[in-house]
Amino acid sequence: MTTVNPGGVGLDAGPGPSLDPQPEQGDGSTAAGRPPLGSGLVAGWRSVRDALDKPLASYYLLLGSSALLLTIGVIMVLSASSVRSYLTYDDSYAVVKRQLLWVVLGVPAAWVASRIPVRHVRRLAYPGFLVALVLLGLVAQFGVLINGNKNWLALGPVNIQPAEIAKLAIVLWAANIYAHKERRLRELHHLLVPVVPGLFAVIGLVLVGRDLGTAMVLAAILLGMLWVVGAPLRLFGLSLSVLGVAAVALAATDPERLERITHFTDPFKDYTDAGWQPAHGLYALSSGGWFGQGIGASTQKWGDLPEAHTDFIFAVLGEELGLVGTLLVIGLFFTIAYAAVRVALSTEDPFVRYATFGIVVWLLGQMMINVGMVLAVLPVIGIPLPIVSYGGSALLPSLVALGLVIGFARREPEAAAALAARRRNRSAGLSAGRAR
Repeated sequence: MTTVNPGGVGLDAGPGPSLDPQPEQGDGSTAAGRPPLGSGLVAGWRSVRDALDKPLASYYLLLGSSALLLTIGVIMVLSASSVRSYLTYDDSYAVVKRQLLWVVLGVPAAWVASRIPVRHVRRLAYPGFLVALVLLGLVAQFGVLINGNKNWLALGPVNIQPAEIAKLAIVLWAANIYAHKERRLRELHHLLVPVVPGLFAVIGLVLVGRDLGTAMVLAAILLGMLWVVGAPLRLFGLSLSVLGVAAVALAATDPERLERITHFTDPFKDYTDAGWQPAHGLYALSSGGWFGQGIGASTQKWGDLPEAHTDFIFAVLGEELGLVGTLLVIGLFFTIAYAAVRVALSTEDPFVRYATFGIVVWLLGQMMINVGMVLAVLPVIGIPLPIVSYGGSALLPSLVALGLVIGFARREPEAAAALAARRRNRSAGLSAGRAR
């Protein structure tokens, strides 16, 4: 039997494929089993969102990103320092051995920091700040001059940089004070005193050693802490004006620093002098392409690029791992920042909130300054890439800071309950295994 459509065309009503559109099912697919266009992306986004909603998401993001950054850092220090190590110490692994020693010290220190109760961390805030001030005072008086900056202190066979310790100390000290004054922070006096004078004292001692880069990071921490506690906008305008004038004045007193600042936008204009380092940093990045030349294959580290394993390690990373590698490292920093901000926003403890935000401003701000230097977006001011660059004085406080934030994440009520349930299940499984 046939039916006739309005146009007079006969259609077979018998078996065969239907010309009618297939109805959608409840999961968004069609009756023929074909998922609609874009459903894979939607499903993937839902999976990511479900994973981020789990109680331990922030904890694992912090732990995984920190571990991966540290691993990349050790590999890149090995690669970037191998030529200099061989020429200086007749051992290609001399520098990375020192870095591994700091890693061996720093990882247990980070673990201990993640397990210390918050009340004990707060008790250490004032002593830590006082120790940092004393060390900076000793640097001003007895400091060692390296690369034009008097910011190192010789302790026997080891040179340390107390300004790196001061970054962590001032974050914890300021967070402790603001937590004590939580209900009085609407008053400008309590907002400013004693945190702002204390941080200005630290910045002043750092500037005595002519370390403008570290002073900029400390100023960023100060502004970040003021923003977190709700300082009025007019205060930021005044602070930025004062800091800008001070930075220009300090740069003008140092001909070499002034030359770097005035030439950073076009390093090739003075290629053989002030532009040498940033120009070769750009050469390294541009020759890396998408996926890089391969680990160990950098050519700029063979003497053309100064400080290849410290301030300009990001350039070597871009040359050997390409754009993909540089974006991975930057993405890991932002992942740490994202997870830490989640912890800060969810906590009810004001100290945890302020300390976490301060640590994020410190690490993320320093990363941006370092990457900006290498990209010639900012002048070269001698700032290492946190966690990745060589240097125990910078690595150890950074790992302790990350350990503290990881500890804050694992103490969130839902995360603590999930970890406790996991331990109970593991104990029950072991008991059942022994019973068999």
